Amino acid sequence: MENPDSRSISEIESEQQASTEEVVSLAKNSEFDREIFTEFAVLLDKFTPVLVAIKDNEKLMDRPPVKKGVESIEKELTRAKKLIEGACSRSPVKQIVVVTQELGRSLGLVLFASIDASTEVKQDIAALHRELMNVKFDISFTPSPSPSPSLGSSPCVIHGPRPSKESGFVSEQGSFINEIEEEKISLSIDDVVLQLKYGNDEEFRLALLVLSDFIRDQVIDKEWIHEEDIIPILFNRLGSSKPHNRLTIIQILRILALDNDENKEKMTDVVCLSGLVKSLARDADEGREAVGLLSELSDISAVRRRIGRIQGCIVMLVTMLNGDDPTASHDAAKLLIALSSNTQNVLHMAEAGYFKPLVHCLKEGSDMSKILMATAVSRMELTDQCRASLGEDGAVEPLVKMFKSGKLEAKLSALNALQNLSNLTENIKRLISSGIVSPLLQLLFSVTSVLMTLREPASAILARIAQSETILVKKDVAQQMLSLLNLSSPAIQYNLLQALNSIASHSSASKVRRKMKENCAVQLLLPFLTESNIKIRSAALNLLYTLSKDSPEEFMEQLGESYLINIVNIISSSASESEKAAAIGIVSNLPVSNKKSTEVLKKLHFLPILISLMSSGASTSTSTKTWLEESIAGVLIRFTIPSDKKLQLLSAELGVIPVLLKLLASESSVAKCRAAISLAQLSQNSVALRKSRKSRWTCMPPSADTFCQVHDGYCVVKSTFCLVKAGAVPPLIQILEGEEREADEAVLNALATLLQDEIWESGSHYMAKTSVVQAIIRVLESGTVKAQEKALWILERIFSIEEHRSQHGESAQAVLIDLAQNGHPRLKPTVAKVLARLQLLQDQSSYF
Repeated sequence: MENPDSRSISEIESEQQASTEEVVSLAKNSEFDREIFTEFAVLLDKFTPVLVAIKDNEKLMDRPPVKKGVESIEKELTRAKKLIEGACSRSPVKQIVVVTQELGRSLGLVLFASIDASTEVKQDIAALHRELMNVKFDISFTPSPSPSPSLGSSPCVIHGPRPSKESGFVSEQGSFINEIEEEKISLSIDDVVLQLKYGNDEEFRLALLVLSDFIRDQVIDKEWIHEEDIIPILFNRLGSSKPHNRLTIIQILRILALDNDENKEKMTDVVCLSGLVKSLARDADEGREAVGLLSELSDISAVRRRIGRIQGCIVMLVTMLNGDDPTASHDAAKLLIALSSNTQNVLHMAEAGYFKPLVHCLKEGSDMSKILMATAVSRMELTDQCRASLGEDGAVEPLVKMFKSGKLEAKLSALNALQNLSNLTENIKRLISSGIVSPLLQLLFSVTSVLMTLREPASAILARIAQSETILVKKDVAQQMLSLLNLSSPAIQYNLLQALNSIASHSSASKVRRKMKENCAVQLLLPFLTESNIKIRSAALNLLYTLSKDSPEEFMEQLGESYLINIVNIISSSASESEKAAAIGIVSNLPVSNKKSTEVLKKLHFLPILISLMSSGASTSTSTKTWLEESIAGVLIRFTIPSDKKLQLLSAELGVIPVLLKLLASESSVAKCRAAISLAQLSQNSVALRKSRKSRWTCMPPSADTFCQVHDGYCVVKSTFCLVKAGAVPPLIQILEGEEREADEAVLNALATLLQDEIWESGSHYMAKTSVVQAIIRVLESGTVKAQEKALWILERIFSIEEHRSQHGESAQAVLIDLAQNGHPRLKPTVAKVLARLQLLQDQSSYF
């Protein structure tokens, strides 16, 4: 046949008239499906006057859409002729229906371009167009209402029978659909291609819907798809289309990719794949379709190679993998598995937080691949969640295996990776169970030059492992580390000191600490106090602090005066708050009874240094602040011992009492307890130091403000250490009212100094005016036995006075009776005394 483009539209019209007449004749004379073909022939007869009218309108004939429409009509007539001629071998009824509607769509394109045609001509074209599109032959035929799985969710694509006008009910939605359907009907195959290429958003949308219908109804075949470049056209429009159009494009592409390798190949260039990758991050439906299509394309090696290089692709796939959409997650997992054949992709997945492919490479990969993966793990900025994922996915075991049996490069990369993973407690347990401790120690003892580079990461891992109490099952580990201290570089020394301190700090490590001291650990560590490397010096101080908690007398002997001076110098000069806390902690652990060390500390003006530290409040972290407060409070017990009134006076003059009051407000129960002990020690001497109001003053009379109702004399805080005048009673009672019980006994001992024999009545009157009775009841309900004993002693003294029994006795009855019945046997005599005071128990009771 002559190329249609070389003919004028007038020639085409003339040829079509002849073709129409020929097809009409064939249809009327067909021996098969006579009724159907007769109806078809009647419709075709109506084409001739319409074609003549178009031919007579010169303006209309110059329009390209008209020419396209007429050419399309010609194709369909040729198709109809072949169908009728082949009717003897098969029934072409369904195909005839399709051809009839395609003729209608072609005529619709002509109608669309017939702006300048007369009203009569347009009416004739429109009437024939409607008749062709709504054709219903006398057969029971309805196009299949079952959409393809992917296109079924496409917005506005409605399949199935149209609502019946005879039913009397056509909804607004149905009317809208019928509008849509009429527009679809007006498009021919050629119109679809044109509008896919050049149409605006609405035209493009309509063309997509028609194309999906064509694909579903098998109106078009793969040759047509190929000839018309449908796949490149769709990808070209993907990036600039509106969201609902993008979704339909991808759905159509998925159908075209199914079971058709040629179509898949057309989707593999980087531009196409990049467009699909962008869709991953868009609407959930679009992302689901895009990852599904990419997954289907991933069996092509070029696709796998190219997708991983597209920026952001793997990150988005990992996000989808961990998302809530099970379909998208499944397809993302499938695609990630396909991409994991490429080493670089595996590394990108790990950077995105998906580690299973990396762990698989560590287990099953080549030696070079294992080294590459281990090196990547060592260099990653891992969160604890990522460390946990790597541990759970099984990364620790193959890395330990690499360290044990690999060559030097493998050992180094494995150790560095394990060092990164060992920041997590769960991974430390895995390291110990994998048997890495002994090989690490063997490595540290090695003098082979090629292995020296491995010693630093090995010591760092040991330092982390030592944080777990499980390390204690490994006998003599601490002793082996001690023996390495003087044979190692500064970095390794630091790691070993950290490890030793962790081991010695475990609650069940008393035997280890004793054995370390027996092996001269203190003598080995003391020279580090003059170390210029602050990190090493601080680590040594921490370990000395831990070792100083046991056998303080023995530790004091090993420390000696010279090193005590070194410690005080560190406290006064160091810029590190944690280093100061450790050094002060060592001093606080020294025996209080050792007068020689107290004299040394006095000479070094140690007390002003501590008071200055408490006043500055310069600690950088909560934990360091707590440690400092606990250590300082511990040292102040030494400077407030009741047997040395001169030392107490010196301490008070220097400002110790305000510091102790400040420590009562600490967040640390230990600091509160120690501060209360110091206040109790000072208060024990208040009675002896008070100035009696009967004494004659040689100078001016004392101020009325200094008179103390408890001590029945004149009290000045710095000289008599009076708790009442210092304002210490309210904060002490507040501690008893709190939830923590650790400081109860020390606080009650301090309050009890206000009830000493000489002042018990005035002390009772003062205490009864406060909230102390209710606070004591709280201790009786939940305190320790020792605290309960002291609380009962205080109550017995307060309730010795009738006034206080009447006022507070009833509130204490219930808890006292409960203690009498259920309390510790040691408490019964004192409980009985208090109950007798309240006249709830006779003096002859068996409780006494």
